Amino acid sequence: MPDNPTRDGHTLVSLEPPSPETPSSPIAPIETPLQNRATILHADLDAFYASVEQMLDPSLKGRPIAVGGGVVLAASYEAKAFGVRGGMNGRRARELCPELEFVPGHFDQYKRLGDAAIGILGDYTPLVERISIDEAFADVAGCEHLFGSPADIASAVRRRVAEELDLPISVGVARTKHLAKIASQVAKPDGLVVVKPGTELDFLHDLPVGLMWGVGPVTGAKLAARGIQTIGDLARTDEKALERLIGEAHGAKLAALAWDRDPRPIATSRRARSVGAQSATGRKPATAETCRPVLRHLADRVATRLRARDMAGRTVTVRVRFADIKAVTRARTLDAPVSATVALAEIADGLVKTALADHPGQREITLLAISVSHLGDATERQMELALVRPGAPREDKAKGRARFLADRAVDDIREKFGRDAVEYASAVREDGGSSVPEAFRELAEKEL
Repeated sequence: MPDNPTRDGHTLVSLEPPSPETPSSPIAPIETPLQNRATILHADLDAFYASVEQMLDPSLKGRPIAVGGGVVLAASYEAKAFGVRGGMNGRRARELCPELEFVPGHFDQYKRLGDAAIGILGDYTPLVERISIDEAFADVAGCEHLFGSPADIASAVRRRVAEELDLPISVGVARTKHLAKIASQVAKPDGLVVVKPGTELDFLHDLPVGLMWGVGPVTGAKLAARGIQTIGDLARTDEKALERLIGEAHGAKLAALAWDRDPRPIATSRRARSVGAQSATGRKPATAETCRPVLRHLADRVATRLRARDMAGRTVTVRVRFADIKAVTRARTLDAPVSATVALAEIADGLVKTALADHPGQREITLLAISVSHLGDATERQMELALVRPGAPREDKAKGRARFLADRAVDDIREKFGRDAVEYASAVREDGGSSVPEAFRELAEKEL
């Protein structure tokens, strides 16, 4: 039932603890000293990029807007009401919402305001785990004597973000990170949900399974085909059957989260697990010739970001999405890390060729992606790398050094004159494809 429904102009939803007659919950104990207290906050700025644009230009408030052009990078709630979503083709978005207005992105403002919002959270606790430009976890245990209860702290954060930054933010409060994140989604737009200890499963099990972290469109479709619509349905599904349906590791993890078993602590410092980029292609023929320039373009972006962080990675993964929405991935783990643009492009090209050969019935692609994982510091440059095929001749050191020097020269020019000052000829896209701008992708990257 609502608790203090007018506090700070928003509705605070909190579930009351069960009566003594209520049977004990089947949830397994969470091994943490704070298991009886809801002290974890998940704060998430609402429709952040679109909200920033509406804040910068008040005439846009209340109107359906999208950041982007050829592709929707972000949509306001007014646009989402028409079905417009991030990643959607711009033409399709206008069909759904004829009054939709596209605006260019102000990436410097996104970073400034995102930093400021997370900084407000940090004013209340040093235990802040930032997972993207617009969201973070925080543990406020031990701060109550200074700032009040976790709900009071969440209210104060929301009030300050609204007053100081003129932006909406939703906050969930719970005992675990997963449940706090779900609570913040339930709180949207611009709300606060507190899930009190002892009420977690009552709150969780009636919610759509799609709210869970790790349930995307593909997994959601598989679960729906088995009649699994809610988190409670998932919790009541035999774990072995679930593992057979979606994979052993994934199934075991979702089964645990469905019972709110999430022992993860707040991690105040995180290291990138992977670096990637993707590009919507429209409906293009599923041929290596079609894919090659897009892959060169993506490899350029990924490799540039790796070198900027002085990192390299050993595992290269490509993702191909076909016109029927089916997506396949192929990966290769190398003997030594890679951050060279051309080498990465050649590896990705070979992986995509394999994926296309394995699916000869697919005639069209709609998206390509490259990511590099198993990252490490690039303290030793890889000058000799077997590229596409096992047993292929290794590059000689002179060729490897030439590629390294060329990459560094391009990086230096771009740093001084901007990214568009120079391009690799093989990475220039003749189709003018709708790759997400690098500035936006770096800001939006999530590492949870």
